[in-house]
Amino acid sequence: MAAPAAEDRARPEETSPKSRFSKHRTILGKVGHADFHFSKHTLQLLGILLGLILLFIIASLFVDEPMRRAMEKSINENLTGYTARIPDLDFHLIGFSVTLHDVSIRQDAHPEPAVALLPRLRASVQWSELLKLELVSDFQIDQPQIYLNLTQIRKENRDEVPVQKRGWQEAAEAIYPLKINLLQINDGAFTYIDTDPKRPLKLTHVFFQANNIRNIRSPERVYPSPIHAEGIVFGTGRGELDGHANFLAEPYAGVNTIFTLENVPLDYFRPMLSRAHLSIQNGFLSSHGRVEYAPTVKVAHVEDLVIDRVRLDYVHSAASVPAEGKVQKAVREASNEPSLLLRLDQFRLTNSNVGWINRMKSPDYRVFVSGANLSVTNLSNQFRDGPARATLTGQFMGTGATSARASYRPEKSGPDFDLDLKIEGTQMTSMNDIWRSYGKFDVVGGSLSIYSQIRVKDARIDGYIKPIFRDVNVYDPQQDKEKPFFKKLYEGIVEGVADLFENRKTDKIVTVADISGPVSDPDSSPMQIIGRLIENAFIKAILPGFERQLGFLRKKK
Repeated sequence: MAAPAAEDRARPEETSPKSRFSKHRTILGKVGHADFHFSKHTLQLLGILLGLILLFIIASLFVDEPMRRAMEKSINENLTGYTARIPDLDFHLIGFSVTLHDVSIRQDAHPEPAVALLPRLRASVQWSELLKLELVSDFQIDQPQIYLNLTQIRKENRDEVPVQKRGWQEAAEAIYPLKINLLQINDGAFTYIDTDPKRPLKLTHVFFQANNIRNIRSPERVYPSPIHAEGIVFGTGRGELDGHANFLAEPYAGVNTIFTLENVPLDYFRPMLSRAHLSIQNGFLSSHGRVEYAPTVKVAHVEDLVIDRVRLDYVHSAASVPAEGKVQKAVREASNEPSLLLRLDQFRLTNSNVGWINRMKSPDYRVFVSGANLSVTNLSNQFRDGPARATLTGQFMGTGATSARASYRPEKSGPDFDLDLKIEGTQMTSMNDIWRSYGKFDVVGGSLSIYSQIRVKDARIDGYIKPIFRDVNVYDPQQDKEKPFFKKLYEGIVEGVADLFENRKTDKIVTVADISGPVSDPDSSPMQIIGRLIENAFIKAILPGFERQLGFLRKKK
């Protein structure tokens, strides 16, 4: 084969790197002189922008400290009764945002502990609303810790300046000059300590979000701002809230929300409930419903409320009497109030021990139902909603099989209710504190059954209470050998009087206390009326005529 011609061979310079570079320069040269100058201007513009960004960054570093001092001063000038500290601040000129670190807020009267610790608070323009030509801000608070105790709460309640006039909104505007439209709380915690530091009320892992606070998107709506909150309640319970709010309502914000509570332990409420003369141990609460709270209407519609395995007592004492009067007045004022709508569709108390402790007598005593299962339906403060109905089963004083049915309807003129009660086979020894309190004796044997029907309407009461005693044994020489002689004599006479009333064929003591006539205090609550009936009819019907017969025997001697 003939060798290729010399002119057909590749030239060395066409394949060398230098040759390729020269070729590229030639191609770029064809772009033209004008294009070359445009690229130069672009580079200059980029340089200017980078310089400005660098200048902004450097400037922001020098702005942080003066801004921190000015902001802290402005916040504290607006706050009344509280002082804020801002150890660190970062201002971001790009994005026009500010981030505060480790903020603390303390009550001046009781500065320890701090009422609020905010590890990180970021405020910025809410850019999504800026596109709608609305200039507002969003606040994001990460892992805040709110802490209150009873001493701080009492100081707040005594203060003449109401909380809404303490300058909190002005303090927020000192952080960021734009009105808050979006508020987010991430993984917050709330702690309240009443009288027992070992039983703090704690909400943890709290997440909250409220948007459209300034009513930008839907100004025509009553509750235009969506809100959501959720968290862990007292370690084992769970709570969630969803709804809407009107944060600009006057004179205070309005909310309309649905709520859910699951397995909330009640034992943590013991210190607070003790001030309401309630003694509580153990127990768990679950509930869901709707709450609407606004200047023009207040609605609490609880669809379901369940309390399980609780021991609950009301303590009647000299200290509780004034509070009972206040509760009675509040119930009367709430009855059929058109702007206050209270409704409980279903309440259930299960596997519980519920009692009434009377400390107005000596010795004091406790009346209770163990293994209590209570169901209440259709409880309302409005007459038009119809009567509430309740059923109860359990063991009276731990031994007497108990069943009861009741109905109740709110009336301005006074209580309107019916009660049917049956208690069978209560061991009388379990009631010795009652016998000692009212009759100054105790028993060593016997059983008690009670049957009753009561109706209260139009300030009039009608009905009866029928106690039946079986095999009553008051005096036991072995048990009572250490008692004084006259105490033994008294109990022997009591037992003798009981024999006078005993039906020899059935070994029963039977009496009936008829109840009829006007209610002495028409404004009394159903519980007050029942309590008086227990004391004035049931107690005085126990072993009927004891005091009368005892007095007769003493006269004979």
